[in-house]
Amino acid sequence: MSTAGRAVTPRVPAAEFDEALCSALAGDDRALVASLREHSNLPGRRGNLELAGQFADALGARAEGERADAAWRLASSLAAVGATEASTNDPGEFLAFCGTVAAGGFASVPERRDGVWQIIGGAAEDARWRLREAAAQAIQRALPLDRTGGLRVLETWAASGSWPLSRAVAAGLADPPLLRDPEVAAAARHLHDVILGRFAAAADRRDPGFRMLRQGLGYTLSVVAAAAPQPGFALLRRWAAVADRDVAWIVRSNLGKARLARAFPEEVESVAAVGREPA
Repeated sequence: MSTAGRAVTPRVPAAEFDEALCSALAGDDRALVASLREHSNLPGRRGNLELAGQFADALGARAEGERADAAWRLASSLAAVGATEASTNDPGEFLAFCGTVAAGGFASVPERRDGVWQIIGGAAEDARWRLREAAAQAIQRALPLDRTGGLRVLETWAASGSWPLSRAVAAGLADPPLLRDPEVAAAARHLHDVILGRFAAAADRRDPGFRMLRQGLGYTLSVVAAAAPQPGFALLRRWAAVADRDVAWIVRSNLGKARLARAFPEEVESVAAVGREPA
């Protein structure tokens, strides 16, 4: 896809990238920052996700070992680039995106985990939508490395966190590779249930965070249900029976996703029928 009239530049050539990264780990990040900004594809509709992945993979590979401290400082310093320094669509926003996603790869190190989840939580509540997406991607990197602790954090966010934190939980868990783990899949269903319970009880539905969560839940349930159809459709069926306009929209939206509508047409129709029953 092209953005703002420019072709997407997926990755930086390995030799150029490695040289800039080595300099950054040695204390001079000027070349790396310049490269990330130059190849960010910002301003534009789509940031350079491939380059962000290249950066996160490279730092994750250095999460332990002699360069671990320097790698962590680099990830956390980039993640800290705030909205006052780099607003939405500014190339500097890409630095924060890259740092946040990369931070997830440090969850393999016990002494880093508190810092990792703090960075992810901050991004989840950031005013910039790309940082909120970075939070979801960072969850997907962190959770396989810190499943027990990570699920505890996500439980807290789902049960008592802000609406943006709940949205990060739902979006982060809506990841087919993660959901191949039966424990994570079960947790994803449980946490969606918890989030929907708070959602249905909400009084102020004009809150921007609430609307943001509503949009996210409009697709994440379908990913979770497709990963384990029997319990997934049971969850959808239970919420289809709830007389709530916003919940009904969420259920309908998920039933309309191709991953459910094409693969499980009978189950979709069965759940849809529940929603059509008179109260």
